[in-house]
Amino acid sequence: MEKKFSRVEVITGISKITALQKALGKFHITGMTVYQVLGCGVQHGTQEFEVEEARDIQLLPKEVVMMVLPSDEVSSLIEFLKKELYTGHIGDGKIFVSDITNIVRVRTGEEGMSALIKGE
Repeated sequence: MEKKFSRVEVITGISKITALQKALGKFHITGMTVYQVLGCGVQHGTQEFEVEEARDIQLLPKEVVMMVLPSDEVSSLIEFLKKELYTGHIGDGKIFVSDITNIVRVRTGEEGMSALIKGE
């Protein structure tokens, strides 16, 4: 049976990235891509201490962490991420999960799981 893979993208605050990287190391994540973005959620960039919800969208600095892993490990990763990122305040983040149809390591041509784990 062919192994299925998923992409997990986590959008969270910049201040949480270092702790998240260390925590993911304990979860046996072998690689990730992190990039800075600007964005906002349903609160339109409203800060928690503001009295009124913002009418105009205010883009806030965020980080996106992208990982690809076997689909059968996604639910436990999501539970782990929810506990790791939770503060109970606006801006804790979002987690997106999507299916991956293939993975190819360009240098060697390896595909699937072989392209994710340490090779030559």
